[in-house]
Amino acid sequence: MRLRPTIVIAALGASLGVPAASLAAPPSDAQQRYQQERAACLGGQSAQDQSTCLKEAGAALEEARRGRLADGSAQYQQNALARCTVLPPEERDACHARMQGQGTTSGSVGAGGIYRELIIREVQQ
Repeated sequence: MRLRPTIVIAALGASLGVPAASLAAPPSDAQQRYQQERAACLGGQSAQDQSTCLKEAGAALEEARRGRLADGSAQYQQNALARCTVLPPEERDACHARMQGQGTTSGSVGAGGIYRELIIREVQQ
């Protein structure tokens, strides 16, 4: 009789007092992110003191596990589109198009700003 590797790993984990899921499952994205942040804290590569940095990294991991940590790219897109709400209604569609990557973009944040341009030709009848 041949044992499957997952059963062997589970049995080994049980005999060592370690949950089988932690042995068999690869680390999650949140766990990997935590390890990177923790390494940065311990390496002094953070603007915060080490204690605060480690506390923040742990809190972010817990929030991610609970599903309450916002996806950065989705939040960024939502913020970009929110900038268009202050414009008059007739200009909002063009603003949304620019924020979603249509048209041309030049400049940089470091240079003082990003310039987005979208040329829309309308035919007068």
